[in-house]
Amino acid sequence: MSRREEYETKTQALLEPIAEANGVSVYDVEYVKEGADYHLCAYIDKPEGVNIQDCENVSRALSDALDREDFIADAYILEVSSPGLGRALKKDKHLQAALGQEVEIKLFKPVNKCKEFSGVLDGFDTDSITILEGDGARTFRRTEIALIRLAIDF
Repeated sequence: MSRREEYETKTQALLEPIAEANGVSVYDVEYVKEGADYHLCAYIDKPEGVNIQDCENVSRALSDALDREDFIADAYILEVSSPGLGRALKKDKHLQAALGQEVEIKLFKPVNKCKEFSGVLDGFDTDSITILEGDGARTFRRTEIALIRLAIDF
C-alpha cells in the first residue's frame, strides 16, 4: 500500500463515525499534491445535499481526530466539501448510484480520434463500463478511462 493509499484509508476510518454523527455519508477521501502543497480532501454527501454547516462540523471533528492520531508526516491542507454536481465516479458504489444517469467519459487515448464520450450509464463490471449513446451502446475497458463523472445539464 502506498503512502497516499495508507493516508486515505486511515482518514476514511476516522471520518466514517464523524460523518454518521453529523448525518452525512463519506463519498470519497483523497490525498493529493497540488504544486508544493499536499491536500487531504474529504468529500461528504447526503440526499438533500450538504451545506456549509455540514462541512464545518465535519471539518472541525475530523481535524481534531487527525491531530490526535497524527499519522500524516507532511504538512497538509484539510478540505471538507461536497463532491459537487459533476462528481467523479471512482468506486463501484458511485457507479451503482449513477446507473441510468448521464455521464461523461474521458479516455487516456483517443478511440476513432475521440477522447470524450457521453451517454447514459447502462452498466459496469470489474473490467468495463457501458454507456448508451444515440446510436446504441458503447463499452469501454476501465483501464482506458481517465475520468468518468456525472454530466451537468444546465
